[in-house]
Amino acid sequence: MKKILLTGVSGQVGHALQQQLALELADEWQVVACDRQQLDLTQPEHIRRVVRDIAPDLIINPAAYTAVDKAESERELADAINATAAGVLAEEAARLKIGLIHFSTDYVYDGTKNGVYTEDDAVNPLSVYGASKLAGEEAIRRVGLPHLILRTSWVYGSYGKNFLKTIIRLAQARENLRIVADQYGAPTADIAIARAVTELVTRWHPEDAAQTGVYHLVNRGETSWCGFASEIVAQYRALETLRGWPALAVKEIAPIATAEYPTPAKRPANSRLTTAKLEQTFGVTLPEWSIALNQVMAELVVSVAD
Repeated sequence: MKKILLTGVSGQVGHALQQQLALELADEWQVVACDRQQLDLTQPEHIRRVVRDIAPDLIINPAAYTAVDKAESERELADAINATAAGVLAEEAARLKIGLIHFSTDYVYDGTKNGVYTEDDAVNPLSVYGASKLAGEEAIRRVGLPHLILRTSWVYGSYGKNFLKTIIRLAQARENLRIVADQYGAPTADIAIARAVTELVTRWHPEDAAQTGVYHLVNRGETSWCGFASEIVAQYRALETLRGWPALAVKEIAPIATAEYPTPAKRPANSRLTTAKLEQTFGVTLPEWSIALNQVMAELVVSVAD
């Protein structure tokens, strides 16, 4: 049986991938799942030792330093995990003559383009986090191994801390919410990512050099953070009586400008990414973002403490 080394399983995407890969590919692949205790991405020699001990047939790396604002004051740690570790994993994969699937972000763009971003558009990260993720992409490309770099955006899910959970918690406690309405992108569910990557594992041929490269992997459609919050509340209310969830207190969700909600790290105003390349190359299509949200809400467990 072939082995997948899966990193970052305590994170949203890694957790969803661990479940989905085991569900769909258990007959062909053994998933060796590692969290930060089992695979310390701040220690290159530890990474090399773990990869060599496992000797996988594929590496999938969703692990990342994702504290966007905190990264502004923790550049070295962000670079170590997002850039240096990605390069080391690529080197070890090349040594084993296997492929690497790595995750990146919409934050490699500056968000000034009119219209959707393609994979060939110029990158210009605005934040330390975005720069560290771009450095990871570049480190992988320098190694020259078969790879898929998957840029995703606005990731959330039923597991872990994320925008969905935050909005539900705030909407339970407050009558008025003020949410940024001048940043646009596609909220992307962790389960949608996991399902798409599971398909990629079966469809990707690492020996085909034409398939190696960067791909956008996001749910279809677009909205603002305010629009996302409004849809979360609407879908919650459609389910709350049926599911016995606590009623929401929120009465108004007011749109505000980015300037009214300053953060240490700058965000791109436009995070709209086209997935045409992914669809044309692999035939992998993700659902509309609101449909994916409905799927996540169906598996959400809500309590007063959430």
